[in-house]
Amino acid sequence: MAEETGTVETLEFQSEARQLLQLMIHSIYSNKDIFLRELVSNASDALDKLRLETYRDKDLRAETENLHIEILLDSEARTLTVRDNGIGMSRDDVVNLIGTIAKSGTADFLRKLKESKESAGQDLIGQFGVGFYSSFMVADKVTLETRRAGTDEGVRWESSGEGTYTIESLADAPQGTSVTLHLKPADDEDHLYDYTSPWKVREIVKRYSDFITWPVQMAKEGTATEEEDDAGGLETVNSMKALWARSKDEVSDEEYHEFYKHISHDWTDPLETVRMQAEGTFEYQALLFLPSRAPVDLFMRDAKRGVQLYVKRVFIMDDCEALMPNYLRFVKGVVDAADLSLNVSREILQQDRQIRAIRRRLEKKILSTVKTMMTEEAEKYATFWQEFGRAVKEGLIDDPENREQILEISSFDSTNHADKPTSLRDYVSRMKDGQEHIYYLTGESRTVIENSPHLEAFRAKGYEVLILTDPVDEMWTESASGFDGKTFQSIAKGEVDLGDETSEEKKAEYEDLLKWMSATLTDTVKEVRLSSRLTTSPSCIVGDAGDLTPTLEKMYRAMGQELPPVKRVLELNPEHALVTGLRKAFAEHPEDTSLAETAELLHGMALLAEGGELKDPSRFLGLVADRAAKAL
Repeated sequence: MAEETGTVETLEFQSEARQLLQLMIHSIYSNKDIFLRELVSNASDALDKLRLETYRDKDLRAETENLHIEILLDSEARTLTVRDNGIGMSRDDVVNLIGTIAKSGTADFLRKLKESKESAGQDLIGQFGVGFYSSFMVADKVTLETRRAGTDEGVRWESSGEGTYTIESLADAPQGTSVTLHLKPADDEDHLYDYTSPWKVREIVKRYSDFITWPVQMAKEGTATEEEDDAGGLETVNSMKALWARSKDEVSDEEYHEFYKHISHDWTDPLETVRMQAEGTFEYQALLFLPSRAPVDLFMRDAKRGVQLYVKRVFIMDDCEALMPNYLRFVKGVVDAADLSLNVSREILQQDRQIRAIRRRLEKKILSTVKTMMTEEAEKYATFWQEFGRAVKEGLIDDPENREQILEISSFDSTNHADKPTSLRDYVSRMKDGQEHIYYLTGESRTVIENSPHLEAFRAKGYEVLILTDPVDEMWTESASGFDGKTFQSIAKGEVDLGDETSEEKKAEYEDLLKWMSATLTDTVKEVRLSSRLTTSPSCIVGDAGDLTPTLEKMYRAMGQELPPVKRVLELNPEHALVTGLRKAFAEHPEDTSLAETAELLHGMALLAEGGELKDPSRFLGLVADRAAKAL
């Protein structure tokens, strides 16, 4: 044990960390073996970071000989220790990384965990990179000793997971990190095995960590098939073969799945595995994964994104954003490039021609993989789209170059089917003869859209309309001009031509009323005109072709952008009794002041019908109540 140099300080875990500890202590996960995968994975990351740091800082005082991970077992003391001689941690690192969960989404994660059933909770935990806490599934107490490379003083951290931890300085701690678990008694019924058993630990390492690029070493057992290290009575128990460098025939699906879990900290199998190898001008190998579920931080601003970057098997960085566009931020995996410098930085990568070329190819490969899934594995595609469709649609705004391919793999709800989304290709195949537009309507929910008066004539004539309810739909429909030669057309904008032209006689009949209403409602509407899109409702509100939708206007204002008020058009149904009655009353008594209130009611009803907000709800309710009373 290293020598203590100072007083022992007792600190409290942050409240979210305490809650996570309790979840682990009370063993929410039946497969407790994964605690070792998490500790070995953390040790591997520490070794990667040390090697990278020594490339970047030639003056770093670090030991780089015989970098490895060691697992020590003591059956009498009932302890298991995972030790590495990697980058190590300072006192501040320990407090920030272990005592506090410094992630903005932690509270949301815990809320989801509490709301979810037990099985869902199991799957959420790994997504927040808190694998260290899994130690408390199998241990009553955990002791961590560490010293950051290039510093002289080490740190000891210890906790039994009861809400506090102790921390003290160490004079002679070795470089790297050592985590010692004081194990709970074995209990096979609770899947709590004897983790001091060498065969059990070796079996876990082979199953979960065989592909780790650093040697994982244990005391020799004398097995002839294992590589021996005569220097220390240790032997390496993992193969250390990079999966992306091995031929597809040599790697099982299970190995791919475990590798995915190692790099993503997800606890579920990936939905799809994507392999790539390029030779010639830009040589690289890639092993990418589409997850089977969206991480809880998918739409959080500070969420990590991107794949791991290696250069000739040397780890360079996690979350390399330059290799994957933001709308594919959920893709996990490894890219191993042959010709980059080992000293490459994030800033240099953004400008690197080779990296940009690799990114374009990775992007196209992911999109083509999803397209194949869409045509050949409908159930798998449905899962993908449900989990990641909202993020993918961001690419319709951000990536004009691939917009057609993204539209090709997109699915949308539509009036064609109550439950089954449609592709645009299928929508186009069902279009009526002479139909030039792909019709759509945006709104807060399917229910609001299906009850919208804008749909009435389209439904009556059998025109299919896309039902778009994601906030991103408000944005991309402004950017994308069309698909397969057909233009997108909002049924809540502009004038629609469904073959029912309002007769000149009808227009002349309503001309005076429309002029009067336009003047009366001039503060709130741009124009009042007759509608060809209504069959049962008296009125509806529509925008001009270039206008912002109310939802988009609201989004911009929420982001602090000042916008001039957007006036919209009020359309009237000339066949509705309320409208014909108003026309008749105006023709007979144009001076009647109550007619202006009727005009106001028609505008208010149109706003409510589309899910909009009234400027003065109490006045509107007063007008309705007054009219109802007079009708009795």
